[in-house]
Amino acid sequence: MFRIGYRTIKTAAGTAIAIAVAGLLGLENFASAGIITILCIQNTKRKSVKASWSRVAACIIAMIFSFIIFEGIAYHPVTIGLLILFFIPTAVALKIKEGIVTSSVIILHLYTSDHITFNLIGNELMLLTIGVITALVMNLYMPSVESKMVSMQTKVEEQFKEIFEQMSAYLRDTHSEWNDHLLKETEALIKEGKTIAFQDVENHFLRNENIYYLYFTMREKQFVLIKRMLPLLQSLNSEVEQREMIAEFVEDLSTHIHPGNTAVLYLKKLYDMKLLIEEMPMPRERNEFETRAALFQFIREMEEYLQLKQSFRGIPLSRRQAEM
Repeated sequence: MFRIGYRTIKTAAGTAIAIAVAGLLGLENFASAGIITILCIQNTKRKSVKASWSRVAACIIAMIFSFIIFEGIAYHPVTIGLLILFFIPTAVALKIKEGIVTSSVIILHLYTSDHITFNLIGNELMLLTIGVITALVMNLYMPSVESKMVSMQTKVEEQFKEIFEQMSAYLRDTHSEWNDHLLKETEALIKEGKTIAFQDVENHFLRNENIYYLYFTMREKQFVLIKRMLPLLQSLNSEVEQREMIAEFVEDLSTHIHPGNTAVLYLKKLYDMKLLIEEMPMPRERNEFETRAALFQFIREMEEYLQLKQSFRGIPLSRRQAEM
């Protein structure tokens, strides 16, 4: 389906504005202001500022190199190659390689002039200024992703709930159906949520963290533990009496998955269950020892899962209500 994104709209509008302003000021090669705007508009504010700084710095260095080589040696295709030979490694070393393409446009303008003058340098600086400022102004607006993050948070919790429900069902009946795509869908959703939350951080100059980025990071770590728990459950003998105990715990946990923080309650329940298992008769056969080991390993993984949630301060209720 054909779709035009907000960044495309901003790029189109910004390009037209930059070219129009440069043309009204009577600048030579005024269309180049549009090229600079296109290159400077990024998908986040911080990236846009970084890209703009890289291009400004690279262009100034390119002008210096051009003056030294063109005026000092000659205006010849060979000297362009010589200039690029020295300029690109310099830009890479100074960590402004994003500005290499923009600088190439400036270099060609200076080359075709056959003589570098102060007016020509001023013209190029004006093109650069118009293009960069237009891009920065266009990037001041970034659509809010708050509602999308809330929606993804809710979806992740629904899928975690479904995973735990299936784990509980398997413990009670090894022939119960398992959704093979659930784990892949959940993993992809968490990664997407982290990406969007990180972009939200990049769109705020005074914010270095995002509560949703921390949330999806926490869920990502928990998901790794869930994947480690599954083989442990599969290794439990169907006749082990502790299966029902764990099934009830997992089922109860599935009904209390939310962005708040009540992990301490389940850590207490998990500790009590561990004590109960320890008080049971010692295993006598090898398969019983293996089962008991799997049980305690599961408890350790679940404990780490809950500790991750406990360390997360939670999304404030007032904020969640405002987002519903």
